[in-house]
Amino acid sequence: MATISDVATRAGVSTATVSRALNGKSTVDPALAARVLAAAAELGYRPNGPARNLRRQETAVLALIISDVENPFFTAIARGVEDVAHTAGYSVVLCNSDDEPNKEREYIDVALQERMAGVLLSPTGRGDSAELLSRSRTPAVAVDRPLPNSPGDTVLVDSRLAAEEATEHLAEQGYRRIGCLTGPSGVLTADDRLAGYRDGLRAAGLAESTALVRRSEFKAAGAKQAAHSLLTQDDKPDAVLVANNMMAVGVLEMCVELGLRPGRDIGVVAFDDAPWATLLDPPLTVVAQPAYDMGVVAAQMLLGRISGERGEPTTTTLSAHLVARASSNRA
Repeated sequence: MATISDVATRAGVSTATVSRALNGKSTVDPALAARVLAAAAELGYRPNGPARNLRRQETAVLALIISDVENPFFTAIARGVEDVAHTAGYSVVLCNSDDEPNKEREYIDVALQERMAGVLLSPTGRGDSAELLSRSRTPAVAVDRPLPNSPGDTVLVDSRLAAEEATEHLAEQGYRRIGCLTGPSGVLTADDRLAGYRDGLRAAGLAESTALVRRSEFKAAGAKQAAHSLLTQDDKPDAVLVANNMMAVGVLEMCVELGLRPGRDIGVVAFDDAPWATLLDPPLTVVAQPAYDMGVVAAQMLLGRISGERGEPTTTTLSAHLVARASSNRA
């Protein structure tokens, strides 16, 4: 098996340069780094993982804590994270918090106990996760939602603007009593989408009404109950903005039970695209979020933080876009 000395000899550099190049340090001249990587590939050299981890006092593993592993939005984020991590020689442990702060805390405790190199998480927004990570000095990046009271690295989508544009789209289609079904109060993405919905109503010159708004958990069952309440009231909406695709499943189930056909009896727009959205009759209008890209950017941020290459914490905000289909078009 080739050694680091063999790689240094083949590349004509010192073993220290080989080490820095293989660990992605920016202090290595790009031409030298390329030479080292080429030599390592030619010799089939692989770093000694256990020895490397002992020196760093960490394992080459990242923890990814998401709120709902069944939600395609979060699985797309996970794929982006895993693609970047695998290329860099890291493994990823996937954890499902169910939006429960106690589960989130348990997984963070495990990540710290196992000396994982870093943590990516979609925070519940409750509990002491930010304080725990800060106290341990473990590199962390928040995805989709920021860590409360923390200036750490964050990757977000401009949910408020996207919700405003989706609401304006419904108004342009001629809908006048537009409702909103969003997530729990205090969860930033839920609150932002409700605020964007209200922005859209104002922009379209439509009146706001608390009777047209419902909140539920970000899951199908809760959304189905909320949709029943919304769609069976005396002055029900003629269109509805739904805060994520799992909630959309519950809303669409209730539409079937009530005999309401999207695009004819009620307009429907939901956050997050999914493979099944185009298979529906009619196809579902969505606010498509760049979930995979969010995972890629978050993983790159975290690896940069682990290597010491990043300076002050930053927030990267990506854009979503409306994909108009028949569920929001008046027949």
